[in-house]
Amino acid sequence: MAFRVGFDVGGTFTDFVLQAPSGELYTAKRLTTYPDPSVACLEGLDELIAGAGATWSDLGQAVHGTTLGSNIVIERKGRNVALLTTRGFRDVLIIGREKRYQVYDLQIEPPAPLIPRRLIREIPERILYDGTVLLPLDEAETRRVVKELAAQGITTIAVCLLHSYVNPVHEERVAQIISEVAPGIAVTTSHEVSPTFREYERTSTTVVNAYVMTAVREYLESLERAMADRGSRARLFVMQSSGGIATAEAMQRYPVRMIESGPAAGALMAAAYGELTGHRDLIAFDMGGTTAKLTLIEKGKPFTASTFELHKVGFAAGSGIPMNIQAIDLVEIGAGGGSIARAQMGVIAVGPQSAGSAPGPACYGRGGTEPTVTDADLILGYLNPDFFAGGAMKLDVEAAGRAVEEQVARPLGLSPAAAAWGIHQIVNTNMELATRVVSIERGRDPRDLTFIAFGGAGPVHGCRLAQALGIPRVILPAAAGVTAAIGLLAAEVKFDVARTYVRKLDDVDLGYLNRIFAEMEAQAVEVIRESAVTGDVTLVRSADVRYLGQGFELNVPLALGRIGRSELDRLRQAFDEAYAARYGYANPKEPVEIVNWKLTALGAGPEVALPKCEPKAGGNALKGSRQAYFPESGGFIDCPVYDRYRLGPGTELRGPAVIEERESTTVLPPGCVARVDDYASLLVKVEPAR
Repeated sequence: MAFRVGFDVGGTFTDFVLQAPSGELYTAKRLTTYPDPSVACLEGLDELIAGAGATWSDLGQAVHGTTLGSNIVIERKGRNVALLTTRGFRDVLIIGREKRYQVYDLQIEPPAPLIPRRLIREIPERILYDGTVLLPLDEAETRRVVKELAAQGITTIAVCLLHSYVNPVHEERVAQIISEVAPGIAVTTSHEVSPTFREYERTSTTVVNAYVMTAVREYLESLERAMADRGSRARLFVMQSSGGIATAEAMQRYPVRMIESGPAAGALMAAAYGELTGHRDLIAFDMGGTTAKLTLIEKGKPFTASTFELHKVGFAAGSGIPMNIQAIDLVEIGAGGGSIARAQMGVIAVGPQSAGSAPGPACYGRGGTEPTVTDADLILGYLNPDFFAGGAMKLDVEAAGRAVEEQVARPLGLSPAAAAWGIHQIVNTNMELATRVVSIERGRDPRDLTFIAFGGAGPVHGCRLAQALGIPRVILPAAAGVTAAIGLLAAEVKFDVARTYVRKLDDVDLGYLNRIFAEMEAQAVEVIRESAVTGDVTLVRSADVRYLGQGFELNVPLALGRIGRSELDRLRQAFDEAYAARYGYANPKEPVEIVNWKLTALGAGPEVALPKCEPKAGGNALKGSRQAYFPESGGFIDCPVYDRYRLGPGTELRGPAVIEERESTTVLPPGCVARVDDYASLLVKVEPAR
């Protein structure tokens, strides 16, 4: 048995967890470093490993979660990327779906393509929808175009040709020509990255993969070298958006799959805590320093989607950059501890801009002068200035008060306390809207669900948010500030594959279908075996099905083994049941067609065992008290403060109260009663806000 480590890079903090062979967990947090986040990763790992009495050579596995890919796309930092496409289809990215994501906003602007039009080049070729070659590839013109792009300094080329998901022969030849003409250029082909139909989404997915490929490859290779130089022999894995992990080598080929890497790990761990506490239907709420992420978990599984949009505007579908990747369906908003507050048009506004870790909130003392949510929470007495991040950072109360006073309170004619409380309320309202998106808009009443709050700032705001939504139960895990990092160690090795084969149910060619499933299985299992998984590989099949004539599909399970007519009949029955569950009715006589056929390969890894909470014989968990703001109790009151590490199982605490630990702080408002369970989680009963 060896040590295992998970480390998750966020916009403000990088979180670490180390699991010893005995099962004991060691945790830490460190400010994320810019422009190179690996600096904080390596320094934090050095400290954590040494603190556990281990060495780098003791590591058996390292799992990394990072927002590097999404940051590159959002900040438009990709460089020297070009796109080759079929003649006549140069403007697919620009045209998109020809829809305004806000119908009545006449000034709306769609997201600008990641690749400018001058770097989108056409090549003569044409394959029909059934895979027939209508126009052979013009190899001479392809060579000329590639030479021209190479002369312009292009380092990565995305190749997306019409209907290559059915017949990739032209894309394969284009990739060969690029390697012959310009061997130093990296190539991404759509039939490898996204072999599914819908040209805009397929092109967008391929382009995103190419756009982040060079930066991701350089980052992961540099990180692996630095770890090896320290004596590590551990294989480096990276969390995918789907909630599974894959090797760093696989992610260098398919970086689009790790766009939402870190948040997916948090959702996985939220589901695990739900299982432990007997609550399988949850809203997972992860509030860090830069953003807040929310996920719906049903029957113990995070809600997933086969199309993911990055950087959506106001949660509006169609406003972001689409990708055909399997992903845990997250709603992410600019609402974190570092979200900047300001007086705007006579009211308080918060976010989405964040102070991040550099310069950070005013109270960090790192040069930040703008007021943030963390500054407000400090003024309200929720945070201990001498015990932030376990005492690793001292917070400047005067700097926080000065920033809120000058930029929010004085312009609006408020007291500093009223301004701080307003900031706290506004950011909660923003997150309340996002919570309704992941629950009510998906047909679930939040009052029937359990709320699980984690992340560095999640337990500070979680109970208030649950009160506003009428959610009766809240789970606050131990070490909530590093929950996502723990989730990295709980993930399975996973790889998803999909193929488009559009046919009515009665017209499916069973021989062809079984062949493509065999090809998908070989591809997925190869990636799993590359991850040094020696045990059994679990396969899961599914299909995207719709009524004939519809534009959108439902994903339904499909049996393993050789597929015959009886398996397709069961698929039809499963679709009718899923359709009725989603929309309230189904029509078994209406013909259906299958659009995409999908396969997931899973390789089980070591399990993360959460330590149980030991009884605290005769210990007094009360640390003291301090002034904290609870308006329903009259404003600032003398509030008891508890040491979470001294709370034994079965202990009950009644709000108002503050509970401190190294990674986070819990705020229990009046009307909340918390009980400590066997795993040191706080199970909170919440009375709705009056």
